[in-house]
Amino acid sequence: MKIGIAQLNAVVGDFPGNAKRILAAYRECLEQGAEIVIAPELALVGYPPQDLLFKSQFVPKCLQALDYLSDEIGEVPLIVGYVDQCPAGQVGKPFRNAAAFLQGGEIKHKVWKTLLPEYDVFDERRYFEPSESCDPIVWNGLRIGVTICEDVWTEDYLHRPLYDRDPVQELSDKGIDLLLNLSASPFSVGKPARRERMLSEVAKEAAVPLIYCNCIGGQDQLIFDGGSMTFNADGETLMKTKSFEQECVTVDLNEKNIINKPPCEEADLWGALVLGLRDYAHKCGFKTACLGLSGGIDSALTAAIACEALGAENIYGLTMPSEFSSGGSVDHSIELAKNLGMQCDSVPIAHVFAEVKSSMKPVFGDLAEDVTEENMQARIRGLFLMSLSNKSGRMLLTTGNKSELAVGYCTMYGDMCGGLAVISDLPKMKVYALSRWINRDRELIPWETIDKAPSAELRPDQKDQDTLPEYDVLDAILELYVEKQLSGTEIIEQHGFEENLVRWVQRRVDLNEWKRYQAAPGLRVTSKAFGMGRRMPIVQKFTDS
Repeated sequence: MKIGIAQLNAVVGDFPGNAKRILAAYRECLEQGAEIVIAPELALVGYPPQDLLFKSQFVPKCLQALDYLSDEIGEVPLIVGYVDQCPAGQVGKPFRNAAAFLQGGEIKHKVWKTLLPEYDVFDERRYFEPSESCDPIVWNGLRIGVTICEDVWTEDYLHRPLYDRDPVQELSDKGIDLLLNLSASPFSVGKPARRERMLSEVAKEAAVPLIYCNCIGGQDQLIFDGGSMTFNADGETLMKTKSFEQECVTVDLNEKNIINKPPCEEADLWGALVLGLRDYAHKCGFKTACLGLSGGIDSALTAAIACEALGAENIYGLTMPSEFSSGGSVDHSIELAKNLGMQCDSVPIAHVFAEVKSSMKPVFGDLAEDVTEENMQARIRGLFLMSLSNKSGRMLLTTGNKSELAVGYCTMYGDMCGGLAVISDLPKMKVYALSRWINRDRELIPWETIDKAPSAELRPDQKDQDTLPEYDVLDAILELYVEKQLSGTEIIEQHGFEENLVRWVQRRVDLNEWKRYQAAPGLRVTSKAFGMGRRMPIVQKFTDS
């Protein structure tokens, strides 16, 4: 049997465009000899639609698009994700996360998602009502179990029991010959391999072939990596699609097909960040971007990602030296721009900085200079960059990393200005690792930029480590406190970090929630990013000892 997998990149709310993408993929699979075609979860809608669902015409327009799509489908069935409406007067949530079985110009069957996640970045129980029963679809002599994303995620891989139902077991008890899963599973480091292990176990336990179709693309902070797969009844992987690329593949369940070699972690991060930036810009209507180049590693990595995502000819860099800037900060920025093929100009800020200090002298009086003057410089640069963005119509990219954002080592209305924080979920040590990986074949980021001590260059001879712990230590503590959510005492006692250091990091993370609330949206690549998956109050008195 040949099954077509349409690994698609949907745009939230673009029903006509999504329907055309699905139809084009369906026809491509037909040309490849597919006998049935499967598209991702909510492929007609885009994932996640969030509170757009509550707009009065959103779901009706989705259903109109589904009717259009069904009219175009011939005898080879298409199974596609969409949003269904619950009957009027029904108690519970108003909508269903659904899949439609389309054939011969009709909607033959509807399947509703059973397990609705409401943890991390997910809040599906806010909108959807779960399926009451899981029943196979009978087609062409086969009993097909259709599941939607979370329906196949097992407790071992969720790390805690969340549900009192097992849709795969319910389907198996009723007898199935084939298990399909329509998915919109966002990327994080290590997740693709974890998914494959889990799906292999699910296929083996159900003792039937399993076809997994995931979407790709960036949607706000989330990045979907694709990586669709098929497994035989023994749990053996038969095929894997490419990651971070739209692809239509038809697989024969009786044959072993192409299995793409698993990429390294850096390749995954690169693919995710490039796709996330490209889709965020293009889906928001931007073709060009700009950013500040400091001569440091963070802005260099952001520039490299931007050039790959949007084309070097569409990226504009601005270096803004002050009296505290090293000679290398400008030279390394110009060298980077030359290596990448992007434009870079220099606009000094020393005279503006002197004028701001002079203007504020009557207000500040004899108060000594401190971090206020450091922040002035960052805010002048933010003003210049926002002005460039306004005048040129380019999207401004911020360049701060996760380590800095976590402890507030960034300036509100300064280096935090921008429309997208490209590497804000990348800890500093990952910034170094990814930058070295980029240079694996030839020097794109100047090696001097990678090797020199990091500095904000806002006062004489300043180094990051004047204020912060060594980044390898800081990142290790942040992973335990932010991602694994351990208490300070657990970090000290179980992992051996020095108490004063842990308490300092802990306090800095907690005190700077207000900054992160006002930060640009950032691309999520770890299991716990600052943003939609982490909801902490700004005003609170809890001490996580």
